[in-house]
Amino acid sequence: MPNKSPFLYFLTLLLFKQKIKHIGVMLISIVIITLISSVLFISSSLQHTLQETIDAQADFTVKRVEAGRPVTTPLSWVDQIIDIEGVSDVTPRVHGRYFYAPREESFWIVGIDFFDVQGSKALQRLVKGIDLKQFFSSESMIVGEGVKAFLKTHYYTDSFSFKTPQGVFKKVKLYEVLPGSLNLLANDMIIMPIDLAREIFGLDEDEVTDITFNVPNEAEWDNVISKLHLLAYDIRVVEKREVEKAYENLYNYKGGIFLILYIIALLTFMLILYQRYSMVYSSERKEIGILRAVGWSIRDILKLKFYETLILVITSFIIGVVLAYVYVFILGAPILIEIFLGGANLVNHAVLVPVIEFGILGSLFLLYAVPFFAAVLIPSWRIAVIPPKEAMR
Repeated sequence: MPNKSPFLYFLTLLLFKQKIKHIGVMLISIVIITLISSVLFISSSLQHTLQETIDAQADFTVKRVEAGRPVTTPLSWVDQIIDIEGVSDVTPRVHGRYFYAPREESFWIVGIDFFDVQGSKALQRLVKGIDLKQFFSSESMIVGEGVKAFLKTHYYTDSFSFKTPQGVFKKVKLYEVLPGSLNLLANDMIIMPIDLAREIFGLDEDEVTDITFNVPNEAEWDNVISKLHLLAYDIRVVEKREVEKAYENLYNYKGGIFLILYIIALLTFMLILYQRYSMVYSSERKEIGILRAVGWSIRDILKLKFYETLILVITSFIIGVVLAYVYVFILGAPILIEIFLGGANLVNHAVLVPVIEFGILGSLFLLYAVPFFAAVLIPSWRIAVIPPKEAMR
């Protein structure tokens, strides 16, 4: 049984003697870990931000549907919904996509009124620090950074002329730009007074896009939904839980694709690594044979290989995770984030909020470390169990 000091000395010597081999293995490991960690960081950050947004939204959204297609919702439904017991915070909304035909780009227009802002946490977050009285006193709009950049590129610096369904142009002044921290949600958003939004979309005064409301007691949700369906045959009720589940499935799906690719790449790498250690070089066989001849047991040999592999695994994993953190949360995950956000509309320079799920990282470490140890220790054990003379041939 070797003493502690010679054991550590031989371990250090072994690491430096085979540094070229170790560096090659570490580089491949770091690339794989950095890629999958970046995907996990992006997915966690986006889900965290969207979860905060969904939590601030109303519990239910009611809209009118004809032949499976959403149409304008009668404003009279508001009074009918208010009469349902257990319902609160009933709010009519006007919002939708406005397409800029020459470039096939679109803006998300959200019409608000002063009372909606006072009662909605989501709207309060968007217009925080803005003088609402002055904003509502004129036909103005608050835009996201993506909209601002688009308007500037097309020489609309102070205002923009919207074309209504009647073919009339409506000039709206640019009042304020939303902060970059809201780009994930509001990059292509335009906020304006609800009457102005109704005019741009060509809605009558008694029409809205949809109606939102809350039901504080979750035990009454099913009962409220049943009563809503009795109001009209063409009513469509969307729960907040449905929206949350849809977003969760979307990002889990995209993250799952990368996880499958990661597992395939990892297994391929481990097979190559196992084959590499199975075809042990004569010098390494002699090293194991000499150690066995001078009194090292099979357990000592495996212990030496275990600590050698442990250093490589931990070092590679830490470097890979740190690089992924820098790439995602400091550099903004260029290229890779487009897979999650999509690039069909305005360019989005979203700011990702640092979110680290240590449980997922722990699972990733085990998924990476266990095959790595197996690929190294099994071939080493096969050499250590044979007689020293045969190993030194």
